[in-house]
Formats: sequence, C-alpha cells, structure tokens
Amino acid sequence: MSDDVILSAEGLVKHFGSGGGLRGKRRVVQAVDGVTLSVRRGETFAIVGESGCGKSTLARLLMRLLTPTAGAIRFDGRDVTDATGRDLEALRRDMQFIFQDPFSSLNPRMTVGKLVGEPLEVHAPELSRAERRDRVAALLRQVGLRAEHAGRYPHEFSGGQRQRIGIARALACGPKVIIGDEPVSALDVSVQAQVINLLGDLSRDLGLTLVIIAHDLGVIRHMSDRVAVMYLGRIVETGTADAVFSDPRHPYTQALLASIPSPEARLSGRKAMVLGEMPSPSAPPPGCRFHTRCPHAQAVCRTDAPPLSARPEADHAVACHFHDSLAAEARPAAATAQSEAAQARFALYRAATEGGAVTHLHPENQET
Repeated sequence: MSDDVILSAEGLVKHFGSGGGLRGKRRVVQAVDGVTLSVRRGETFAIVGESGCGKSTLARLLMRLLTPTAGAIRFDGRDVTDATGRDLEALRRDMQFIFQDPFSSLNPRMTVGKLVGEPLEVHAPELSRAERRDRVAALLRQVGLRAEHAGRYPHEFSGGQRQRIGIARALACGPKVIIGDEPVSALDVSVQAQVINLLGDLSRDLGLTLVIIAHDLGVIRHMSDRVAVMYLGRIVETGTADAVFSDPRHPYTQALLASIPSPEARLSGRKAMVLGEMPSPSAPPPGCRFHTRCPHAQAVCRTDAPPLSARPEADHAVACHFHDSLAAEARPAAATAQSEAAQARFALYRAATEGGAVTHLHPENQET
C-alpha cells in the first residue's frame, strides 16, 4: 500500500429536495454534508455506519453517478467534480462500481458473455470479436466461474455467482479503483466470505484500490486497511482499521463496536450505548449531530459542531469535543477480534484458493 492518494473528496455535499407540491413545504435532505476523505493507492478503504447515514450516497458521489451540490472530487491527480463527455467516460474506465443487489444490476435479457463483454465494446472497441470472447472467458475464470457460463442468463445463477459476474464486469476495463456498495449484504452468510476473499485476492493480484460500503463490522475488520465511520451525513471517526477497532474514541464508534454480538457481551448483559433513533437528515440537530443520542453529551455539543481532529500519535482522526478524555471502554475480546465462527467462515475460501479448487468450494459453483 502506498501513501499516494488516488481518490479524494474535499467538503463534499449532496442535498436532495423533498416534499413540496401545491401546499406542502419543500424540505432539503442533507444526505452528505461536508465530507472530506482521501483513499490511498492500493488500499482497501471502508465506510461504515447505520442505514440512512449517507454512505451509499457518498459512494455514488465518488463514482460520479451523482453530481455533488458542493465540494470537490479528485481522482488520480485531476479534478473530476464537473467532468462530462470524454472526461467522464475516461473516469468510468478507471473507476468501476459493484452494486448491492447482483440480480437487479444485471440485464436479464443479456447473456453473461454479453454483460461482461459490453464494457469492452465501449472502452476497448479495437478488440476483435474473438479477442473479446477470450477476454470474457479469462475474466470469468478469474472470478471463479467457467468459460462456458458465458452463454447463460443471470436467472440461471445463484446470488453469489451473480455477484461474481458483477465483479467480472467491473474488472473488464482494467480499472484502478472499484467501489462496492454493500457487495455481500444480499448474499447468504456461507457465500459472503468467498466473495470478500475474492475481492481481497483481486486487489492484491491486480493492484486495485477498493472502497467498500458495509454494515457488517466483522467484514470490515477482516478486509480493510483504513475505516471511516459515518453518521448523519458526516464522518465522525477515521483511521487505520487497527486504530479504530482497538481504540475507538467517538461515542458512536464505541456504540457500533459494543453492538457486535458475542457470548461475553450476552453473559455480562452489556448493551450498545446508542440511545433513541437517528434524527432525520432533513432536520439534523445543531452542533454535534450525535448529541441527541450520546450518553456523554454536554452543553457545547448542542451548539458547536466538532471538527475532525487528527490524533498526532496515530493515523486516526475523531470529530468529538471530548475524544481525549473519553477512553475507549473495556469491551469483550470478541468485539474487536473475529469470532471462531467468523474465522472459520473466512478460512474456507482461503483454504480452497490455496488448494486450487475455487470453483468447487461451494455447491453454488457446481455445474448445473
């Protein structure tokens, strides 16, 4: 992993209009509000947070599937905030997206060969039909499928196989960055580890940079180099995975980690520290946006928004007025480490890849 920044955002904002009509009052939904981040070349950068925090919107902004309301996006040294035409086409070649639902992201009327080969028709028109066919076959093998699968349709595959097809399609043009919006959340638990480790293998072998959106903190702990924790449109904590998981300083991050199920937490009666529900992004609270649910909130939290302050002793930044005085509360070991079941799950694919039996690891990959 390099310190070279390949993708960055500065003060990124995305607001959506909501309501209105003849008599209704128009509201503004502040989905993303002032996000600044940087992704280093070759790393896996994770964005986590509960549903509605704006992480999927942020992913689409970075991909330029949405146009930001304000702020700037830079990719590989160039400003792509207002990219259009050929500039945007070049960005699509270098940065690809893996969607959450593999079935809805694939055209059911197109064969797998056509789906995976379509990006090559757009971005590599110089290839002959035979060369495209060979490239598609190689891509399918690369993600653990067979070349003969190119003649089938999406409905003939399982969810895990369809996500592999989506990954092959994303790899077709040789991108530098892949953004995955909950790439495994729609899959069975038994299949998730296979796809997670496949992404890790591809990142290592091809030098890819991954930006992963996820709910499952176990997944994030397993595969990420750095993590950003998002709450109500803003990043509240960011740093290396080790720093964030072993020494969380923001009360929201501490609450997320405390909510990880573990036998020790159940026996001790520990509960997550989050109180109430997340406020509406159309009416966010003033000051620190987490103060309405924070057990440590004080008067200043209700009026002043804390900046994302770097901790000089670590690659770690926290947006909390009291992060220095809020030592991470003691948590069961299972909260920061993978459970035995999770370790076994993630080891399945690794063992199979080392043994050269990727396509036969799970019944979903058997010939049908």
